[in-house]
Amino acid sequence: MKGIETFGTMPDGEQVDRVTISGGGLTGSFLTFGATLQDLRMDGVDHPLVLGSPELAPYLGPMRYFGAIVGRFANRIGQARFSIDGQVFETDPNFRGRHTLHGGRISAGARIWRIADLTADSVRFELDLADGEMGFPGNMTVSALCALPGDGVLEFDITTTTDAPTPCSFAHHGYFNLDGAGDILGHRMQIDAAHHLPVDDDLIPTGEIAPVDGTAFDFRQPRRIAPGGYDDNLCLASARRDLTQVARVDGATSGLSMTIQTTEPGLQVYDGAHLDTGSGLDGRVYGKNAGLALETQGWPDAPNHPEFPNAILRPGDKYRSQTRYRFFRHLP
Repeated sequence: MKGIETFGTMPDGEQVDRVTISGGGLTGSFLTFGATLQDLRMDGVDHPLVLGSPELAPYLGPMRYFGAIVGRFANRIGQARFSIDGQVFETDPNFRGRHTLHGGRISAGARIWRIADLTADSVRFELDLADGEMGFPGNMTVSALCALPGDGVLEFDITTTTDAPTPCSFAHHGYFNLDGAGDILGHRMQIDAAHHLPVDDDLIPTGEIAPVDGTAFDFRQPRRIAPGGYDDNLCLASARRDLTQVARVDGATSGLSMTIQTTEPGLQVYDGAHLDTGSGLDGRVYGKNAGLALETQGWPDAPNHPEFPNAILRPGDKYRSQTRYRFFRHLP
């Protein structure tokens, strides 16, 4: 198939391929490992727009989740357990030995997806998740369309169904850097969110839905990203909805901007305060604050909080998550 090349080999010998597509002034490369966005370039810009690696090995270590599609439940599930209809399920405790992060150790972001369809400007990946994997109920087949449909847009359209009630929330876990500089401090960010989720010392939501007024989480007016250690969910809506613009980021020196449209009720903002990786794109080594993750998703730990937007997918229903990142040059 056109646009496919071998990228590397997993420790068990399974091959990882890279697919390159182009459209709307963008060129993106995706890996079958994790349906990962490995590189993204914009015509006329001499640096990548995302963090990635030219080699597979870092994705199996310090760069795990970089650019991957994570799930079947993105973000955290407290105490690695939840109940549905009175039945308790225990999931893989891969975060601090007691909570589940991004679906567990061997979840969507760490699996080899199959290429179901490929065009010049899009690739559709599929992945089967079996009942009981990482402790989650229900067989699922996930379809992720990754596309460059035009006008500087990077689009993700993720759908799935299930044969048993199960938590379901997938997210693109890309790290963005619009300037190509050593960090994203100085980027300006605006987010349409009036509330956020306070967390405990393990980054698990307390259950409170708190106003952003007077806090470091108030990005309703554009302001610069300053050091602060953000890894928090901003509440965009009370349920999944039609595609809506929710955020904008402006580079500090490049003249590049990015807007985000999504159907999802939550936006996890992580400023990369703890990044420390090996080989990166164009010979870079990524350190503290090297990239900004803006993950559109359901609210973290939603299966344990009935007051949060529903994150349980049931048989007969279809999950669909759409997100569009649009890149363009802004006026000085």
